[in-house]
Amino acid sequence: MENDSLKGKISAISISSKKGIPKTNVPAARLIENFGIEGDAHAGNWHRQVSLLALESIERMKTLGLPLLKPGIFAENLTTRSLDLSKIKIGTRLKIGSNAEIEVTQIGKECHARCAIYEKAGDCIMPKEGIFARVIRSGEIFIDDEILVLNGVYQTESGAK
Repeated sequence: MENDSLKGKISAISISSKKGIPKTNVPAARLIENFGIEGDAHAGNWHRQVSLLALESIERMKTLGLPLLKPGIFAENLTTRSLDLSKIKIGTRLKIGSNAEIEVTQIGKECHARCAIYEKAGDCIMPKEGIFARVIRSGEIFIDDEILVLNGVYQTESGAK
């Protein structure tokens, strides 16, 4: 039987033409192996090709008096739901949709001092709660696609799975 804690969904897909700004939501995107999301400023031959942030993190920020927050405002490419990103470790592989695959390369990041995202949202949660990945296998992805943890680098209460 499959463990539901090892899967989630894509709530939003977001891209931008420049770094350091909130991204625009799109209904679908193409992940390109060893590059990132087609048309996104963060794509390239490096370890942070795709960024992920949980919708639950954004919702928590809304309760702190920032009701206008939406997916993409923290410059994340993929806003997820029902998958605890805080338990995902470096090296974890995630399958997205029918055949795209990414590998987690970084947890959190150093935030730019008072970047455009911080100015708009009043805080930036990407340094603490965002994760970054490189594309292992190309594929089309869509809103509501399933995200599946493929390997055993997911921390549960009883230890690594």
